[in-house]
Amino acid sequence: MKSMNNLKNNIAANLRYLRTRRRLSQEEVAEQVGVTRQAVAKWENGDSLPDILNCGALADLFDVSLNDLVRYDPEQEGIPIGPKNKHIFGTVTIGERGQIVLPKKARDTLKLQPGDTLVVLGDSDPTTAGIALVSSNTFLQMTGKTIDAFFKGKEDKT
Repeated sequence: MKSMNNLKNNIAANLRYLRTRRRLSQEEVAEQVGVTRQAVAKWENGDSLPDILNCGALADLFDVSLNDLVRYDPEQEGIPIGPKNKHIFGTVTIGERGQIVLPKKARDTLKLQPGDTLVVLGDSDPTTAGIALVSSNTFLQMTGKTIDAFFKGKEDKT
């Protein structure tokens, strides 16, 4: 019975968060899914569960995976549910020589293997500063260049 309660709590928390993030009323969600506002309220309160068809419609409406809508536990993860195919894998610490270790969940989800090459991208604007790692194959497809042509004349500053 505990797993059914976890399921209700997960769905309720995820629906409340996703609806408020989208700035939708319960009535608007109900209209788009084809149910009553009271049904949406019961789902968000954990009083009842949407059926599988409604779960699919809700996942589509909020652009999340069906699995995440139902199973994602924001309390356990420490962050709210994210958009479909977008992940927050946790934090890493930068070592003395600049090295980082990618979390296992990230390596498994993205199917990264030892020897794979990643391109390190950065934004130094103080309002948007950040760093991103992109598979070199994906990066090359996006730019339409070879890795040698892209980095021609640039030195590794390690």
